[in-house]
Amino acid sequence: MSSRLPSGVLVSALLRRVNDAGGIATMLARGDAQAGAILVLTLDHGATPRLLERGIGPDGKTALMPAGPGAGADAGEITAYWRRRRERDPDLWVIELDIAGAERFAAETILAD
Repeated sequence: MSSRLPSGVLVSALLRRVNDAGGIATMLARGDAQAGAILVLTLDHGATPRLLERGIGPDGKTALMPAGPGAGADAGEITAYWRRRRERDPDLWVIELDIAGAERFAAETILAD
């Protein structure tokens, strides 16, 4: 048995932490409760959106990796990207965080396993 927390627990904790800190956290798509991949759309009070995904970094540890369209992509491109991903992977969680330091909140919560 793995000591890794289920994806659903990590997502719930992330949503609660951001909302409790005065930000807006929204679940755009619900994935598999046990092992679904987690894609995080980070906003910083309307700043340029960025997509991050929990994955395995070069050191073999869990990390937040850049995902999707590159810098400067508009909201339509980002939405199209995560919807295509969901078509191929219905277990994928898609979470939107609108708070200062969104990447920090994501890292502290979903990498803490």
